[in-house]
Amino acid sequence: MKIENLEQELQPLREQLKNHPLYAQLESVDDIKIFMESHVYAVWDFMSLLKALQQHLTCVGLPWHPANDTSVARFINEIVLEEESDFNENGKAKSHFEMYLDAMEEVQGDTQKVEAIISSFTDVKTISTQIEAAQLNQAEKNFLEFTFDVINSQQPHLIAAAFTFGREDLIPDMFLGIIEQSGENGPSNYKKLEYYLKRHIELDGDEHGPLALRMIKALCGSDKQKWDDVLKYSKQALQYRIELWDSIAEKLKENKGNLVNAL
Repeated sequence: MKIENLEQELQPLREQLKNHPLYAQLESVDDIKIFMESHVYAVWDFMSLLKALQQHLTCVGLPWHPANDTSVARFINEIVLEEESDFNENGKAKSHFEMYLDAMEEVQGDTQKVEAIISSFTDVKTISTQIEAAQLNQAEKNFLEFTFDVINSQQPHLIAAAFTFGREDLIPDMFLGIIEQSGENGPSNYKKLEYYLKRHIELDGDEHGPLALRMIKALCGSDKQKWDDVLKYSKQALQYRIELWDSIAEKLKENKGNLVNAL
């Protein structure tokens, strides 16, 4: 299978994600807050996928040995540098997850819940049980359980599939549009969120996408079974993302219904 065929097979699910009804429900900063309180788990688990790839595709053990594919190793290490220790809007080194939490606080989102939940995740081998016990809705649990099932497979091509596909490309531009329309002082009131979104756009633009696809090609080579596996797991990654979007859309619907009833 060629990468073009893989992308063609995934196109229907990617279109479903791209045209999800959730986006039409994001109308205010309060909607962004509700979205972020659920989406934050996808921001967090992305880092575990990334670190799993770093373990498999670079040398993090001793004694050191050269990576099998130095260009792929460089790609992973560059993303780790940017995601784990980027500079925030004040020039302070922070992970993108920490920057996301700061942006959540700016829109008065609840960060204590996610911090408590991820603190309870202590062992990757038994994390499925820990996720099941956490105070999360079923879509959030399913999303995280899939991620760590993939990580625990110890198969780099499967981890790369979950890492590469199912991104929420529309969200940064949409959020920026909402905060710019949120009043005269909208953007100035949400500097952390605005910076995070613009940084996300900058880093995930023209460079990371093609390099991630090259990583898939390097890991699969001419192995038909690996290409079939990547297709299967990429479809599942997209499906779990769509189900997460479904659950957030339902939360937004309930919240707006409660606001109407309160009038």
